[in-house]
Amino acid sequence: MTTRTPTLPKAASDALVKGIANFPTLTKDEVIAATPATNEEWRSYSQARNAEQKKKVKKMKKELEVGVELLRLGQVVVRKLTPNVISPEFENKAYIDVHGGAFVLFGGLPSIEEGLLVASRLGIVVYSVDYRMPPTFPSPAALNDVTSVYNTLLEEIGAQNILVGGTSAGGGLVLSLVQTLIQRNIPLPKAIYVGTPWADLTNTSDSLVTNECVDNVLVTYEGQLKAAAHLYARNKLLSDPSVSPIYGSFAHFPPTYLVSGTRDMFLSDTVRVNRAIRDSGGLTQLELFEGLSHAEYLIFYKTPESETTYRLMKRFFLSNL
Repeated sequence: MTTRTPTLPKAASDALVKGIANFPTLTKDEVIAATPATNEEWRSYSQARNAEQKKKVKKMKKELEVGVELLRLGQVVVRKLTPNVISPEFENKAYIDVHGGAFVLFGGLPSIEEGLLVASRLGIVVYSVDYRMPPTFPSPAALNDVTSVYNTLLEEIGAQNILVGGTSAGGGLVLSLVQTLIQRNIPLPKAIYVGTPWADLTNTSDSLVTNECVDNVLVTYEGQLKAAAHLYARNKLLSDPSVSPIYGSFAHFPPTYLVSGTRDMFLSDTVRVNRAIRDSGGLTQLELFEGLSHAEYLIFYKTPESETTYRLMKRFFLSNL
């Protein structure tokens, strides 16, 4: 099986190039070979990945000076993240953070990775949802948990004070949340953020092919992504809108901020969501970064690309509050 070995991007920031150069990347064959085959293997794989991620998150927590409080909202495990300084514009506002990880990774403390950045860089109180995941809890458990947390905060502070966002699978869940709220005539958040969303689990999007083995994070749909998609959907079709929100309606969406990169395998998912919202009459802001693979604005958070991602997010949210 042939694979491409991409060169380093020449027009990205020096910090991003350095991060990419030092990032351990598997070949397509290695990704496929490392894919768990049973539920027990998935649990072991998830525990190992989470243990590594926990080290990074603990370091970030200290660096960013964000307080973390474990609690439950609507019977769902949530971590409330409070920055040392809350921006005056975000007083009495809350951001619901929905973590990524292909619907199967980064439960527990690792779930707050992006929430820490949002809390610190925007100066807003964040509620990171530790939603239930496969193999024990397939769809719709995760969506039900995110919806429950939203409804609890809705009762406490009102929709006009809520912002919601997430990256990758988290971005897909944010889209599914909004579609669920619209279907149920529940008041919508003021604005949302979807970073490189996994919005189509069916292996249809063009960049899954064009950026295969160029994206040094995801590498290929074959193997772990494909297996995780079926693990999450279980008895549902991958094209079911509750699993792949790209096949649902985007009418009446709140203002939406989207982020991806030129090497991202989910670039097409991001572009397709952006187009669907715009074609349905919604307001979007799509930001693309040169040389960026999947979610590297989050993975390499000490880069200009990362700083810009959250600076523009803050500006977008403030313009739509």
